[in-house]
Amino acid sequence: MSPRPLAGSRLRRVLALVPWIAEHPGAALAEIAARFGVSEGELERDLELLPLCGLPPYTPDRLIEVEIVDGHVWIRFAEYFDRPLRLSADEGLALLAAGRALLAVPGSDERGALGTGLDKLASALGASEGLTVEVGEPAYLESLRRAADEHERVEIDYYSYGRDATTTREIDLRSVFHAFGHWYAAAYCHRARDERLFRVDRIRAVHPTGDHFDSATGEEPIFEESVYHPRADDPRVTLELDPEATWVVESYPSEQAEELPGGSWRAVLAVSERAWLERLLLDLGPAARVVAPAALRRVGAAAAERLLTRYRV
Repeated sequence: MSPRPLAGSRLRRVLALVPWIAEHPGAALAEIAARFGVSEGELERDLELLPLCGLPPYTPDRLIEVEIVDGHVWIRFAEYFDRPLRLSADEGLALLAAGRALLAVPGSDERGALGTGLDKLASALGASEGLTVEVGEPAYLESLRRAADEHERVEIDYYSYGRDATTTREIDLRSVFHAFGHWYAAAYCHRARDERLFRVDRIRAVHPTGDHFDSATGEEPIFEESVYHPRADDPRVTLELDPEATWVVESYPSEQAEELPGGSWRAVLAVSERAWLERLLLDLGPAARVVAPAALRRVGAAAAERLLTRYRV
């Protein structure tokens, strides 16, 4: 089974796509994909969702139409969108806040139709001056972008969630990009002696080294539905998940996933680090069980025992 993307970040991107494409009818798939930082294949899958979006009773006047011809895209809004809305002040402010958050999605046009519409809404609500929606960026995003543009080698302190440890390493930055709700730095890591992806919000410090690297070497990351690609030698774990733990199948790349009677699931996940599996099992508690391999069946229980021992001291 192919990895599943996080629904929340994908939904935000799809919502940001709609007003931009509507304002640029006939835009090329390649142009849209480059603007929003996704592959053309992923963009087409996003667009396939739109005709399924609408309101009951889901008749043609309540649905969005998407047309892709010779690599160019057109969107036709449902007739429902032509009807004037009557919003309460609370509803208007909620819509304004949500719309301004969408403008923070990479690729959105602050001066486009969405931005203009939000300005009009703010004026009608009397909130032009008093409402600010801040969507924070990671602390070192700008310095990493600058280093990538100038081909400067930098030293970073990086917290690995999987290992639950912070390491210092020198990296040659290839690019900094946004995907699935997070910022990533693609770089050659001199410590690992290989290409790596780093979550920017897990970088604790950035130090210039004064050295530069040849930008002609190295490759840009290629990713479809996930920025995590398991290595062949990563351990695989088979989990049985109760219905309340179904979110694991939706949120993490699973190589196999089978729904069982009663709404439970059996899923096979690659585990790059034992600490990541421990945290997942602690979070799930009795809603998850390790089926295989036998050597990992007590990983969650052992982690819980360690935590209890700390509290008893």
